[in-house]
Amino acid sequence: MTGSLPRVWVNGDLVDAAAPSITALDHAVTVGDGVFETAKIDRGRPFALSRHHARLERSASGLGLPAVDLALVTKGIDAVLDGEPIDFGRLRYSVTGGIGPLGSDRAAGELTYIVVAATQARPPASGKVTVVPWTRNERSAVAGLKTTSYAENVVALARARALGAMEAVFANTRGELCECTGSNIFVVVGGEVLTPPEDSGLLAGITRELVLEWAADAAVPIRESALPLDVLRTADEVFITSSTKDVLPVHAVDDRTLPVGPVTARLRDLFRSRAEQDLDP
Repeated sequence: MTGSLPRVWVNGDLVDAAAPSITALDHAVTVGDGVFETAKIDRGRPFALSRHHARLERSASGLGLPAVDLALVTKGIDAVLDGEPIDFGRLRYSVTGGIGPLGSDRAAGELTYIVVAATQARPPASGKVTVVPWTRNERSAVAGLKTTSYAENVVALARARALGAMEAVFANTRGELCECTGSNIFVVVGGEVLTPPEDSGLLAGITRELVLEWAADAAVPIRESALPLDVLRTADEVFITSSTKDVLPVHAVDDRTLPVGPVTARLRDLFRSRAEQDLDP
């Protein structure tokens, strides 16, 4: 397939990205009844799809959706990646509850499948983050699920951009460090790498998962730990992780500047090396 991006596939067919392709009654449109995944495309190839597929299934199950047809998802992915390779970009695939009533009740209908691929700029060498005044609810019914209910992320990220930051950092309702809008966050304290645990209310990212595994393999001291939000004021190094950012050093948290330290640099280089060796780790 060639042509302008983004490339869009819906329920078995490639469609015009600018044309209507989802019914107005789809349950994700108003109530956010759906799940999705975002994977990195690098030199035409998607990364870590098996892990993304597994998380999609976990999210769908947690939301109470029927079993996802991964074979159909794969057909959509193949369709949007066919043709001229995307040098660097984002692969996003979504599964919604399908046609539903106008309220929060769910109809027992067929799911809607959407796959989109688009180019984007490669991430910068480092970035600034800002702490926002809103919290993640670690006791939410959808905590840890990657759902299409992303409005609070939209608001928080808009605030971050207005302040010259690339990401917004949330605490949870206990005042603990939690996550960013679309990234997980790590700190380095005394040479040890720390990141909030899943029971903090975060969405466990695929890159986060790989960093935890690969750092342990390389004998880098790393562990999950409940952390006060104030750790961002004292940590030696801070970095964030996501599917399209990989390991990205943080050079500023609000008005505090930080170095790109040796531990972060080592993990950034380790991630790049391991990812190049295996597209589906």
